[in-house]
Amino acid sequence: MNKETLRDAICHRLRAQLLLQTGAAALARDEAISEESRPESKYDTHSQEAAYLAEGQARIAGGIEADIARCLALKLPPAADGSPAAMGSLLEVLREGRPAWFFLAPAAGGLEVAHEGRPILVLTPQSPLGRTLLGKRTGDTVPLPPKGSGRIGRIL
Repeated sequence: MNKETLRDAICHRLRAQLLLQTGAAALARDEAISEESRPESKYDTHSQEAAYLAEGQARIAGGIEADIARCLALKLPPAADGSPAAMGSLLEVLREGRPAWFFLAPAAGGLEVAHEGRPILVLTPQSPLGRTLLGKRTGDTVPLPPKGSGRIGRIL
C-alpha cells in the first residue's frame, strides 16, 4: 500500500472537517454580533452564548489545522523492513481470523479512511491500542481491546 496516498487521504478528510468547522464558527460569530441578538434585558444571554459557541468552534478549527500540519510533517518509514512499528507505520493485524488495518499517526486518531479498498483506522500513541502497537514487529502478538477480553491479534 502507498502510505503517501493514505496520508493524503487523511489530510483530505481533515481539510473537509476544517471547512465544516470554520463555517460553523463563522455562523456562530455572525449570530453573536447580529443586531437581532442584542439583549432585550439583563437576563437575555443569547448573544453571549453565541459568542462562546463561536470561540469553541474556532478552537476546534485551530486544532484541526494543527492536526493537518502534523500529518503533513509525518515522515513515513519504509514498509516491511523488519523495524519496529513507529509513527507513520501501516499495520495489518489479524484478529479473530480477519485482517484489520491500522495507521499510526500523531493526530486524527479514530478517523477511518477507505484506502485501496480497505478500511484503515488511524491510531495515535495516546490511544491504548496505538500505545500497544508502537514498537511491535511482524509476528508479534498484541492484546486487543476491550481490556481483559482475552482477544489477541497477530501483526502480519
